[in-house]
Amino acid sequence: MKKVILGVCFLTSFALSSCQSQNWGNVIKQANDVLANAAKTPLTTEEIGRGLKEALTVGIKNSSSQASAVNGYLGNETIKLLFPPEARKVEEKLRQIGLGSECDKFIATLNKGAENAAAKAVPIFVDAITKMTIQDALSILKGDKDAATAYLKRTSSEALTQAFSPIMEQAINSTGATKMYTDLASTYNKIPFVQKINPDLKAYATQKAIDGFFLLVAQEEQKIRENPAARVTDLLKRVFGSNN
Repeated sequence: MKKVILGVCFLTSFALSSCQSQNWGNVIKQANDVLANAAKTPLTTEEIGRGLKEALTVGIKNSSSQASAVNGYLGNETIKLLFPPEARKVEEKLRQIGLGSECDKFIATLNKGAENAAAKAVPIFVDAITKMTIQDALSILKGDKDAATAYLKRTSSEALTQAFSPIMEQAINSTGATKMYTDLASTYNKIPFVQKINPDLKAYATQKAIDGFFLLVAQEEQKIRENPAARVTDLLKRVFGSNN
C-alpha cells in the first residue's frame, strides 16, 4: 500500500510539473482509480478465516456486555426469562391469591442469575471460535445473515449447555431464584385440587439464558454484515466490505 500511495503522489507531481494544461479532474480520477484498484486486492483464505473469527469474537464480547449488564435480561423483552411454561399456571394462581409481588421478585432473581452467568460465558464461546476451519469461514462469509451464529449453535450447543449449566445453577442459587421457586411451588402445591408441579428450574433457566445469548450474538453478526460502522477493525472492514 505504501508503494501505491507513493505512486499516486508521483502521478500528481508529474501532472503539476509537466502538464499545466491537463484536466485536473482526470488527474484526481486516475489517482483515485489507483487507490481503488489497490483496495480490491483479493482476500486470502487466511484473511477470511481471521476475519470471521474476529467478527464472532467481537459479537460474543458485545453480547456478553449487553447480557451481563444490570437488567441485561430483565430489561430486554426479547430475551427476558419468565416462569417456565409448565409453571405459568402457578404464576397465574399465585397472582390471583395476592402473591403477584413474589412472582415479580422471582422473575427478577431468575434474570439476575442469567446476567451473572452471561458474564462468564465469553471463554466458552471463544474456545468454539478457535476451532473454526477455513472451509467453515468461507461458507459463513457467503451464507445467511446469521450463518456464523448458526455455526456456533451447531458446533457448540451441547458443550455450551454442559459448561453453562453449573454456572447457571450457581448463579440462580446465589440470587435466591432456586429457593424462591421452590417456595412458590410449595405454596402452589398446597392449594386444594391443583395438579402438583416440580419442573427442573436449572435446565429451563440454562437453556433460556443460552437462547437469549445466541439471539444477541445473531443481532451483533447482522450489524457487522450490514453496517460498516460496526466493523471496528481494519480486518473486519476488509473481509465484510468485500462481501457487500
